[in-house]
Amino acid sequence: MSTYSRVVRPVLFRLGKGDAEVAHERTLQGLRLLGRVPGLARWQAGSERTVFGVRFPGPVGLAAGMDKNGLALRAWPALGFGFVEVGTVTAHPQPGNEKPRLFRLVEHEAVINRMGFNNLGSEALAARLTAYGPLGYPLGISIGKSKVTPLEDAVEDYVTSLRRLYRYGDYFAVNVSSPNTPGLRELQDAGHLRELLTALHAEAAGLSVGGLSGKPILVKIAPDLTSSAIDELLQVCTEVGVAGIIATNTTIGRPGVESHPLAGETGGLSGRPLTETVAKTVAHIHAETGGALPIIGVGGILEPADATRLFDAGASLVQVYTGLIYRGPGLIRRINRGLT
Repeated sequence: MSTYSRVVRPVLFRLGKGDAEVAHERTLQGLRLLGRVPGLARWQAGSERTVFGVRFPGPVGLAAGMDKNGLALRAWPALGFGFVEVGTVTAHPQPGNEKPRLFRLVEHEAVINRMGFNNLGSEALAARLTAYGPLGYPLGISIGKSKVTPLEDAVEDYVTSLRRLYRYGDYFAVNVSSPNTPGLRELQDAGHLRELLTALHAEAAGLSVGGLSGKPILVKIAPDLTSSAIDELLQVCTEVGVAGIIATNTTIGRPGVESHPLAGETGGLSGRPLTETVAKTVAHIHAETGGALPIIGVGGILEPADATRLFDAGASLVQVYTGLIYRGPGLIRRINRGLT
């Protein structure tokens, strides 16, 4: 058993009388302080690769949701991450849903969250990224719809965030799959998605003319889509020129945890229960696109073998979040060692 599992995790899990969000916030505060240490070493992840035109020093990234507002961006490379995805960020600052909104299902190595895109807004993130200066590793930025914005005005909401943040991101993830913003998943429908992606690509083209190179735009999908719905979505993504797919977000299902006392909590489920679903979804996307559309596999990675399975299924990169909660930063280094 690792030092993290034996010593650190029990302490984190007791913070705030077991409130998972308190542990989340304290962890970010600690990492933010760590990031201020002069000369903080970056762990050499190895296994460098170039995907959708971006060079990644390592293939294991931090998934969106952990560091929404980019508080600890100097610290993550020291844990072994080859890239980081901040957000999901929205055009308008928003507090998110009422607390409690983050729950651990420890026996199942799972988490249910209904955070609701709590973030300081894309304007505040842009200011923070300006203050950071060059990070020295690829930064992904996940953008979503503000809760106060009606669905019919969603396109402008996304475009506003893209415009504010375009110069800072190495790629942009279009989050249309979170279950915690009312109506958001409707944007995965072909008509809505085509309109949204067309507008984002048009905005990106205009911004690129201003001296910035074109930035890859990816779509993050839900694990709850049927195969036919995924195929329809992929067709739209291919036609519009999306650079890649992030598979997957959290699930509104409760596979394998139905009897848990917290299973009835509203929100998206992540962690071990998604391992099988994510692997099958990645394999389906890879087969359907003939390997032509890069995939970032995320969900259910709690062992190096889980990451290897996603790479074998066709993923070019992977991301971790819930696995970090249960296994600690040693998981990231073990995955990297296995790949090298």
